[in-house]
Amino acid sequence: MPMRDALAQAQMTTLAFAPGATEAVIGRFYRWMATSGLEIVIWILGGILVVRFIRWSAQKFTDRLESQFHNSDLIVQSEDSKHRRAMIDVVSWSLVVVVGIVVFLHILTVFHVPLSGLVGPTAVIGAALGFGAQRVVQDILAGFFVVAEKQYGYGDVVALTVTGNGEAEGTVEDVTLRITRLRTSEGEVITVPNGQVIKTTNRSKDWARAVVDVPVPAESDIGVVNEVLSEVGQRFYHDPYWHDLLLDAPSPLGVTNLELDSMTVRMVTRTLPGKQFEVSRALRAWIVRALASRGINVASGREVQAGSAPPSGMPDPAPSQSSGGDQ
Repeated sequence: MPMRDALAQAQMTTLAFAPGATEAVIGRFYRWMATSGLEIVIWILGGILVVRFIRWSAQKFTDRLESQFHNSDLIVQSEDSKHRRAMIDVVSWSLVVVVGIVVFLHILTVFHVPLSGLVGPTAVIGAALGFGAQRVVQDILAGFFVVAEKQYGYGDVVALTVTGNGEAEGTVEDVTLRITRLRTSEGEVITVPNGQVIKTTNRSKDWARAVVDVPVPAESDIGVVNEVLSEVGQRFYHDPYWHDLLLDAPSPLGVTNLELDSMTVRMVTRTLPGKQFEVSRALRAWIVRALASRGINVASGREVQAGSAPPSGMPDPAPSQSSGGDQ
């Protein structure tokens, strides 16, 4: 028996190195490259072209939305436009993933891998991903609800409270099923996984509120202060430039804080989405000049504070009538 095995091994070695064996192997390789190999390359190149077409189409739709906004009389983008922009990003990302999966499955069939035999391994891999990549699944599910519920969209000013009580603030630049990308006022880009967001504060949904806190000396006549603020609010509202950014006239709410040497008077107004900060800065300057012209200065050691919303529970201001003419 050992002698017979040795002879069989010698014959196989002789056949392997027989003249023409190398040429046969190379020939089979060339035939495979000309058929199956070429099919794989074509599918990969086709998948790349389809992905590029999807991204090109998404960019064209995005450019079209931007062009419609810039060519219109709107000052800020509508909520529908923001939602469409987010939907374009999500749909294009999803289609790219589908194309990748289709190309991968077809390559498996070219290698004669039975897809029915992948049911068992796929179940095992799915269970492993369920435990190991559950955060990715959580991000995708959370991103789906962000887009479906229109919590925020492209161009919104938001504050996101993430796991661990951290907070990310900025303007939304990109929304996908997995992440939200923000741009801060300092130009920094913050990427937040959607699954890590536990609270969303949208500061530019439908309308926004500009809040200006004015500290004045405690000995000031509060009636005169309210009169000056009402006059400033009416003049500010009828200014040709600021009128287009305001939804109502700025009005004083009265004293919101009282200290030994100063008291704080709050002034509020509704603005177009995202314009509350610009309006607050301008209104603050108008208030300081108007008070100074009446001999009332900002309380010593204090400064006029500007915000974007009143404290929780603060009622909406009632419409205010002008109590005096222009100065």
